[in-house]
Amino acid sequence: MKKTVLSSCFTILCFAILFIAGGCKKDAIASKGHLNFSVDTLIFDTVFTTIGSTTQQFKIYNPDKRTITIDEIELVGGSSSPFRINVDGVNGDSHSNIEIEGEDSLFVFVEVTLSVNGQSLPMIVEDSIRFRTNGQDQYVNLAVWGQDAYFHYHDTNEGTWASDKPHVIYDYTLVDSAKSLTIPAGTQVHLHKNSILYVYKGSLHVEGEKDNEAVFQGDRLESFYDDVAGQWYGIYFHEALPSDINYAIIKNGTAGVHTYSANVNNPGYTVEITNTQILNNASYGVFLYSGSKIKMENSLLAKNGRNAFFVLVGGSFNINHCDLLGYGQSDEQNIAFAVKNYFTQDGTKTVGHIEEGKIYNSVIYGSQEDEFALDTTNLDGVITLNFDFRNCLVRKSAPSTHSMFQNITWNEDPEFINIEEYDFHFAATSPLNGGASAGISLPFDLEGHTRSGSTPDIGCYEN
Repeated sequence: MKKTVLSSCFTILCFAILFIAGGCKKDAIASKGHLNFSVDTLIFDTVFTTIGSTTQQFKIYNPDKRTITIDEIELVGGSSSPFRINVDGVNGDSHSNIEIEGEDSLFVFVEVTLSVNGQSLPMIVEDSIRFRTNGQDQYVNLAVWGQDAYFHYHDTNEGTWASDKPHVIYDYTLVDSAKSLTIPAGTQVHLHKNSILYVYKGSLHVEGEKDNEAVFQGDRLESFYDDVAGQWYGIYFHEALPSDINYAIIKNGTAGVHTYSANVNNPGYTVEITNTQILNNASYGVFLYSGSKIKMENSLLAKNGRNAFFVLVGGSFNINHCDLLGYGQSDEQNIAFAVKNYFTQDGTKTVGHIEEGKIYNSVIYGSQEDEFALDTTNLDGVITLNFDFRNCLVRKSAPSTHSMFQNITWNEDPEFINIEEYDFHFAATSPLNGGASAGISLPFDLEGHTRSGSTPDIGCYEN
């Protein structure tokens, strides 16, 4: 009898142990907890309508040591939402039974494409993603600013562009022969990868104003792209009629302004550039090629990948009170200002004239020992080379005593305030102070400040 009772007790104890063990095992397999997220709201910078955004992401965390199962993941707006989601590599508006191991995480990727809204001002579009875990709903909100725009693709333009909405260029937009296009103050022009504003034997007039510049840049508006060079090609003048760019910002392209050849019906300058900033282009700030002509005043060219200003196979330039600066980040960084009046291809050398080569009251400087170079040939005197450099600060390892250089300050630090932040104002002790020539100076600087009538400063800024 005693043995039977002991046996029964042992059996009951075993069942109890198995029950407890089973319960513990179940708890170890499935967490009853909830999720953590790397963001509460995923915010996209302004996105142009009809143009998809870059992909953004956030993480879902399982803070528990046990595996958790997400019963449902749902884009609340469903198929009508402008947002698209991808959960751990799988596309779709809804997902179910997604497991995350203890103290692990997975990614959710989000993109958005907006429809045209017919408005000039940006609009806010919102949605959310719902996560249901153990009967409880949690949400990550989605928000994007959407902007309508005027879109240009292989079109011909003339007249005046409206400035109430941005203009977005795909591939190219053309100002054709004998046509004229005006871009007014405040116009925002965005160009897609490798796109170009092409002026072919016509004329372009950029009429920006102080504190209301016309801006040319890439079409990716996310903050990551603020200082990424090479997002578009540039503004290209091919045998253009008289054109002008005033108070513009041209940045993050490949060649900010590219001019090619002169128009037989235009004895003057191909383009006049004034009060303009040309910054962070992958190759050139200004590329003057094969006989075109540029006049440039009160302008800042800086941090362009190869040259701030490059002349190839001849041309004419008249530059006054400008900053022609290096400091580019490219591995191909070359000198800030260079002239090469010849080009050899397939064994044939092409040589051009420099009928006017003036730089007055300007800074030619950068981080390299040489930021100025003239590489010219005159073919036994047949080629015209007219250079005139006055009252400039120039960085060159071997200063020249040639008569083309008058009142040049060689190799002295201009003492810029903050090169990294594009602040090229200068200290009170800078040699730029009072170094310009009053007789060939300009009345106002890039910022509209009055220049000294007797001792103006070198460069585009007046202290």
